[in-house]
Amino acid sequence: MCNTTVSEDETESLPVKASQRIAANMAVLETVVIAFWAMLPAYVPNNAAVLGGGGRPIDGGRTLGDARLLGDGKTWRGTAAGITAGLVLAGVLTVFADDVSSVLGFAVPAFEPLAALGLAAGAMLGDVLASFLKRRTGRQRGAMFPGLDQLDFVVVSLPLTALLATEWFFTWFTWDVILVVVVLTPILHVTTNMIAYKLGLKNEPW
Repeated sequence: MCNTTVSEDETESLPVKASQRIAANMAVLETVVIAFWAMLPAYVPNNAAVLGGGGRPIDGGRTLGDARLLGDGKTWRGTAAGITAGLVLAGVLTVFADDVSSVLGFAVPAFEPLAALGLAAGAMLGDVLASFLKRRTGRQRGAMFPGLDQLDFVVVSLPLTALLATEWFFTWFTWDVILVVVVLTPILHVTTNMIAYKLGLKNEPW
């Protein structure tokens, strides 16, 4: 029989290690919540554009070579609806930011006007640029473009926000937060698109 003993020092260190694990988990949770909250004004516009779309295409039917510049899916009305939805959501989140911070025990961002504009407009601009690239690669409207479909609005909205609201951006978008955004966004994008597809709001589940 093998007898094992735990020293007094090891016994005393167990609560310390448990406390350290809890602190580490809380730090991860805080980063995830801040990343999600900070990106909400960029997450919403594309879905709002689908609901509020229609009308005149941005490209006016123009072509480049044998393909449309953008296609009928990118309209002025949908773009305006998407940007407006992002700005309104940023305003609502700002109103509740202090209360939510008090409940959570850590701060979530209130949005400066230029930060809100950068996130919302950047998301829509990213979607437009993605459509342009799809047409240039021969993909039709609604065709899958892995990677670009999930991260197009992130790639544009973050730099645009950093340009328009530099101090605000670097206060909230630390490298940890940006990493979470890059990992979390494709998951949320696929999930919300699947839901929209099941509800008949989108023709494709991506």
